Amino acid sequence: VPQLGPQLPPRLTQQPWHLLYSTGRDGFSLRTMYRSGARPDSPALLLIRDTEAQTFGAFSASAIRSSSSFYGTGETFLFSFCPELKVFRWTGRNDFFLKGDVNLLMVGGG
Repeated sequence: VPQLGPQLPPRLTQQPWHLLYSTGRDGFSLRTMYRSGARPDSPALLLIRDTEAQTFGAFSASAIRSSSSFYGTGETFLFSFCPELKVFRWTGRNDFFLKGDVNLLMVGGG
């Protein structure tokens, strides 16, 4: 998380972060993740470690939630730590930032 600090919008660099959902503690349910208690206007940092110990994720300026359409802003970005931090920012080609339901969570599209 400290490596991501400089990549965040300036208004968030000094804000404390709180763990709201962890598969180790909360299980593997998207519904549970969506209900994790984040306020809708709260930024979200999604960190994922896969079965091969690769770490990657996404930042969203708003809480990650279930939705029937895409939502988010151009501040949304993807990142990977393979082997060092790489950040993938909005290209401006579309507004497909985040979308999710009980079966899937999409970040980016098009």
